[in-house]
Amino acid sequence: MQHANALNRLDRLPVSRFHKVTLLAVSFAYFFEFADINTFATTAPKLVDLWGISVNQVAYVTSLSFVGMFFGSIVAGTVADRLGRKRTLMLTTLFFGVFSFASAFSWDLLSLTVFRVLTSAGLAAMTVVAVIYVNEMYPSAVRGKYQAYAIVIGICGTPVTNLVASGVVPLADWTWRLVYLWGSLGILLVLFTRHLKESPRWHESRGDHASADAVLREIEAGAAAEHGPLAEPAPPIAEEPVTKAPLRLLLQRKYLYPTLLLTVVWVTQTIGFFGYSSWAPTLLAKEGFSVEKSVFYVALTTVGAPLGSYLAALVTDRFERKWCLVAFGTLIAVCGLLYGLTFDPVLIIVFGFLVNLFERGYTALGYAYSPELFDTRGRSLGTSVSYGLGRLSNAAGPLIVAALYNGHGYQSVFYFIAGTWLFGAIALSVFGPRTRPARTATAAPGREQDTVPG
Repeated sequence: MQHANALNRLDRLPVSRFHKVTLLAVSFAYFFEFADINTFATTAPKLVDLWGISVNQVAYVTSLSFVGMFFGSIVAGTVADRLGRKRTLMLTTLFFGVFSFASAFSWDLLSLTVFRVLTSAGLAAMTVVAVIYVNEMYPSAVRGKYQAYAIVIGICGTPVTNLVASGVVPLADWTWRLVYLWGSLGILLVLFTRHLKESPRWHESRGDHASADAVLREIEAGAAAEHGPLAEPAPPIAEEPVTKAPLRLLLQRKYLYPTLLLTVVWVTQTIGFFGYSSWAPTLLAKEGFSVEKSVFYVALTTVGAPLGSYLAALVTDRFERKWCLVAFGTLIAVCGLLYGLTFDPVLIIVFGFLVNLFERGYTALGYAYSPELFDTRGRSLGTSVSYGLGRLSNAAGPLIVAALYNGHGYQSVFYFIAGTWLFGAIALSVFGPRTRPARTATAAPGREQDTVPG
């Protein structure tokens, strides 16, 4: 077989049972990724009391976790190119689940830190692979919407975990451990193994057109059984097979530009969001709220998260993603600043709710936007490097937050976070490529869809 034509064959498919099962599996992985990423933040106030750890020590643990995320992201891109998207998705989810389980048996701060760093590496690795997998498996006209749908379901892991923590952490001195056991349930993604398909576009990028065609025929047979005869795909455009994308590939202009831009996007998103979410329970407790109230207030604010992802699903394929990201980032900055300027419990919940709503919408839009700036050859590497550098940046973020809090007080933290979000919004508005014209053009017969926007 000369060419499997995976891109065009996938793009002309109607949404079928295959897409819905894939959505369910990715959503499940996202659910426990969002659940597990907040477990330390929700248990830290209790550990401050039990183990006598300081705000600075909380900062160091959080910082090292983001170092783990960086290495996990970078490794994920390489492994996904070598072993395939599906297999790497399973392996990375298993990895973070195992070490979350181990966190429940931590005996001191050092052991917990080691387990959290390894858990975080798996979490970031899984996220990178899931973003790429959705991008390659769904038609271009709806991939943004389904990426957001996956996060709508997955983000429920944040409020559910916070509610679980608010219920179990106060019960006894040991019950904080149950929060980490809860986070480890992502391991159950293995139940979806036989229902997922390897990305035909990954097979094709390696020159294995026969394997790509076999997967495509199976997907097409299911879609035809549901919807009747399928439309003819646009003709293929020949591409050189790629077995490995070396890091120096990103030095080429068409890859360097989007990598630098996305690094700014993910650096500002990471510092801006995790500066808020990782610290809110601890800082509220430090400002005189009880541990139980601080965790409960934060749990209520995170109810806005799935609504934000749903809002992203409504706008992501209808409007230019770049400008949606700019608008959401600006709103997060405003709401986050107002959150930090009040100590009224009702206003804390209201503005915290809005921060979570717009931030999760921003993340869903960013997950759809990022891989669109690369072609198949550079997608895994470019996405993993930019996302990984974003996560690495937050190794410094918690230390900055701790220094601001100790030196200038509670509200200075939120001025810093608002400024971070505004910087990212401005960078996107000035330098961000538009991707909607490319997406709409890809629906036209005979047009190549796997392009890098200028």
